[in-house]
Amino acid sequence: MRLALVTDAWLPQVNGVVRTLGSTIREIEAAGHEVTVISPAEFRTIPCPTYPEIRLALFAGRAVRRRLEALDPDAVHVSTEGPLGLAARNWCVRRGRPFTTAYHTQFPEYVRARAPIPLSFGYAAVRWFHGRSTRTLVTTPSMQRQLEARGLRNLHLWGRGVDTELFRPRGKDFLDLPRPVWLYFGRVAVEKGIGDFLALDLPGTKLVVGDGPACDDLKRRYPQAVFAGYRHGEDLAAHISASDVFVFPSRTDTFGLVLLEAMACGVPVAAYPVTGPVDVVVDGVTGVLSEDLRRAALSALQLDPAACRAHALAHSWEACTRQFLTALAPAHPPVGAVTGSAPNLEQAPTTVTNT
Repeated sequence: MRLALVTDAWLPQVNGVVRTLGSTIREIEAAGHEVTVISPAEFRTIPCPTYPEIRLALFAGRAVRRRLEALDPDAVHVSTEGPLGLAARNWCVRRGRPFTTAYHTQFPEYVRARAPIPLSFGYAAVRWFHGRSTRTLVTTPSMQRQLEARGLRNLHLWGRGVDTELFRPRGKDFLDLPRPVWLYFGRVAVEKGIGDFLALDLPGTKLVVGDGPACDDLKRRYPQAVFAGYRHGEDLAAHISASDVFVFPSRTDTFGLVLLEAMACGVPVAAYPVTGPVDVVVDGVTGVLSEDLRRAALSALQLDPAACRAHALAHSWEACTRQFLTALAPAHPPVGAVTGSAPNLEQAPTTVTNT
């Protein structure tokens, strides 16, 4: 199978979408399929308003169309609602080609956090963008129900996995900070609600690992917190494992890959009972969910790290990628196959090309 994967979120961005796509591509390679990634890497870009770390491709429509025509892929997956995703979506619609999309981000809520735009406008745009896809991949059952209530159809579950070799329990002595250490790691942006965490009255140390457009403001407002900036690989995993509780104050995530990464390190979670955490965290076992985030954090401190690790071990990227492949809409179905069914997963030469 030749898959064209079109995404506006790609390296060097550091976020859950990029990590998800990278892990999924590795598993698709292992299954023997060819993947061409069409990303902003080879286009002129401008910084996204209010989020300059995200680069938006300029005048890429014609180039995206040429690449898709030349590739003639067996399946097209449009990962994001940005300029590249829009160009690929429009190419598929005009050519009558089936395609799938993914709902990684609660786009209307993210926009409203930055500008006074009604949610109804945002969801109208979401319905328009995803409405012509064969399937829209969503992360959790609660996210599926939420989108169905907003009028989206043809939704298909695509979960998330975790690298349990990288994210594993390590010693607590990596961090020389007053304990308990309350951790947030991920993008530091307004929609993540990090101010809710930093404003809590908690003993010990509040540690923020990551960066983003809200970082300077939060440093000014909460000088007592420790801001460690971006961390990667073993260094990131060591910071997580050496913490005592992962406090996840976001109300806008569709999943929260970081939840699994914390639990894989044996670190329990404190979070609001909202989409994402309600499907990922076992309340009272691997974390505590409460509208009282301080109570959740203090209660999570008492949970068994081994239970957190055991729960994370059940989430593999291999299983998630099988869900992804099953959802794809083949453009060239085998003779006698039903259009829109899963592609043939026979072994084929493996190539991944980033364009």
